[in-house]
Parts: sequence; structure tokens; C-alpha cells
Amino acid sequence: MRYYAMIITATIIWGSTFVLVKDITEVMGPAWLVGIRFALAAVILALFFFKERDIYLDKRNALYGCVCGFVLFAGYYVQTVGITDTTPGKNAFLTATYCVIVPFSAWLLMRRRPTRFSIAGAAIALTGIGLISLNGDFTMRFGDALSLGCAFFFALHITLISMLTSEKNALAITIWQFAVVGACGLTVAALTEPVPDLARFGFDDMLVMGYLTVFATALALLMQNTAQPHMTPATASLILTFESVFGASFSILLGAEELTLRLFGGFALVFSSVLVAEVLPAWLDKRRRLAAKTVS
Repeated sequence: MRYYAMIITATIIWGSTFVLVKDITEVMGPAWLVGIRFALAAVILALFFFKERDIYLDKRNALYGCVCGFVLFAGYYVQTVGITDTTPGKNAFLTATYCVIVPFSAWLLMRRRPTRFSIAGAAIALTGIGLISLNGDFTMRFGDALSLGCAFFFALHITLISMLTSEKNALAITIWQFAVVGACGLTVAALTEPVPDLARFGFDDMLVMGYLTVFATALALLMQNTAQPHMTPATASLILTFESVFGASFSILLGAEELTLRLFGGFALVFSSVLVAEVLPAWLDKRRRLAAKTVS
């Protein structure tokens, strides 16, 4: 249960960031934001776990981390660019379509055939996320297309983490992927974006950057990478969709949105998706075993 709790905690943190990211992109380009955020997170983890340096200096761990880092950078960069041309709600919904993609990417890369329960759970989760995030606007802008594209990168990242990460190398892979995302972000930023104007960067923006770096990046992604080897990619992707639930919940708590029947229905569908994908097949399997014992 603690691994499920770790991923749920990560989704709570990420659910609080959608509005923050959209606000800070007004004073800093997307590539600068991604690059600085992840470069600092890599330094923080490397220093905090300096005594474990033998693990994160291992060549195989470095290779795995770099592969995951390139994919993660593509996802975060495309998502951050996309949110500049769409609403936080639509960005959250389109990003969360990875829950439908993950069962098939795991099938392709890990030879894990998706069950009918995981596919049904993903479809139910996506319906719930639509109720939470969308508000009658179904037009497709350029930013919406980018938000949808980033879902493919996040689905691939979730699958790769399940393939390459174990409880022993999760820290090393996390540090290396942060370093790669940070390096890619800063390189793209230097080539394509103006240097952020520090005169526009206020104290509130510094607090947002600190929160995104320490909590939404270093802590949350480390928890995801540590917990994910203990569950299937499809299960992890469904739990990660709770991010949209918590995003809407924070919006309600802050008074930016009201709890409506539509939102409540969306919350119920997202939670029930995990029951359909995880609890229902276990319950049916238990009933089959009891029936077999009774017959014998």
C-alpha cells in the first residue's frame, strides 16, 4: 500500500501545479522553465544523496536514466509549450490521455497484453477527466494538439520506468533523467528563447520555482520512480490520472471553481476506474478460486 500512497502523493503535488505553470510562463519561456527546474532538481538530489554516489555513477544506471530523461524532456517541453496556447483544464485532460496509451505501449515494449479490465478502466478514467477538465469547449487549437502529443511521450516514459527501474536503481535513474532534462531544456532555451528578464521575476515567481523544483520535480518524480516497479504500467498510469482530480480540488478550495454535479461525476469516474482495473479482476479471480474449491 505504501507504493500506491507514494504515487497518489505525487499526483496531489502535480495537481496543484497547472495554474502555477501557466502563470510563470508569462515571465519565463517554456524551455527555460523546464531546464532550470530540472537542473536544480538534479543538483539537489545529487547533493542530498551524495553518500549514494556509487549507485548513480554506475554506467548502466546512467544509460537508463539518460534514455528516460530524453523522453521525459520531450513530454514536459511539449506540454509546457502547449499550455501557453490552451487552458489549464484542457491541457490537463489531453495530457491525461496517456492512461489510454500506456496499456498498448506496455504491450509493444514489454509484451504485456492489456486486459479488458485495464482498457475499460482507462476509458472510464478518460471520461471522468473530461468531465473534470472540459467545460463545453471542444475546439482544437495548436496548444491542444501539443498537449495531446505530450501524452504519447508521458506514456512512453511510464513504460520505460517500469522496464528499466528497480527499487535499487530508482534514485540513480531519477538523478540522471533530471540532469538530461535540465541540459536539454537549457540548450533549447539558449537557442530558441530570450533570456528571462529578471526585472519581471518577482518574489512570488521565486516561490513558484522553488515549489516546482523541490516538490513537483525532485520529490514527486522520485516517489513515482521508486513506487512504479511495484505495479504494472497500466495500474500506475490510472493512479497518475488522479492528478486531474486533485487539480480540480485545489481549484475548488482556492475559490476559483465551484463543486458541481459534473465535477463530482468526474471524480467518481476516475476513482471507479481503478476499482474496475484492479479490484474487480482480483474479486472475480477470488470467486473463481472459491467456486473451483467448492466443485472439487
